Amino acid sequence: MSLGIRRVRVGAAEFGGSYPVIIAGPCSVENAEMIREVAFSVKASGAGLLRGGTWKPRTSPYSFQGLGVEGLAMLKGAGNDAGLPVVSEVLSVEQLETALDYLDMIQVGARNMHNFILLTEIGRCGKPVLLKRGFMATIEEWLLAAEYILKEGNESVVLCERGIRTFEPWTRSTLDISAVPLARQSSSLPVIVDPCHAAGRRDIIMSLAMASLGAGADGLMIEVHPDPDKALSDGGQSLNLTEFNVLTRAVQAYGWPPERFC
Repeated sequence: MSLGIRRVRVGAAEFGGSYPVIIAGPCSVENAEMIREVAFSVKASGAGLLRGGTWKPRTSPYSFQGLGVEGLAMLKGAGNDAGLPVVSEVLSVEQLETALDYLDMIQVGARNMHNFILLTEIGRCGKPVLLKRGFMATIEEWLLAAEYILKEGNESVVLCERGIRTFEPWTRSTLDISAVPLARQSSSLPVIVDPCHAAGRRDIIMSLAMASLGAGADGLMIEVHPDPDKALSDGGQSLNLTEFNVLTRAVQAYGWPPERFC
């Protein structure tokens, strides 16, 4: 059985509460008009937080690397206008101080899960944290990474399963559904799932999202873009605005009983 799950509040959203929180937005903030359009649309569909990458750690140095501080300002402005708190990834200690002026929640990406200096500094920042599991990390390593944040006095940590690297080539990563109940049983932290990075393809995002909720996830992180085929990053795993609305309607129809299996 799980420990009592800690509730983490970000604005009006509450992770670990009686209803799953959906974080939604584009992989990258591309311009002010696009992020504002997404913000109002996902808010109307039921999202609790707006996401958008501004510093992008890409495999290729020639891929779009994000707009940096300019993108943070666009993200924050769109969130304020739509009435949504915002979350984005910080890559280094040097970026953290600047990001704190814009973000309501700090994201630690999969590549930085083992960046213990960054985790320690984030633990001292006083903001809620979204900690993604590294794609080569065990569940125990993921939970120990969270401890680097917790030991500094920051207990507002939300875990995010985003798939792990396996031999399977049909998806970008393999979504580890078992990580949801196991992490909830082994810690008091809320656990959400990012099915988009796991899949790397939009056609199975709905199935993975609903499976995650069935396994007891406290929420979802969904990439959304007005025109995914023209996105500057991760368009193939992003939903358009209509598809995201269909997903949120399915989540609402699924319901969320207070008694859970894990």
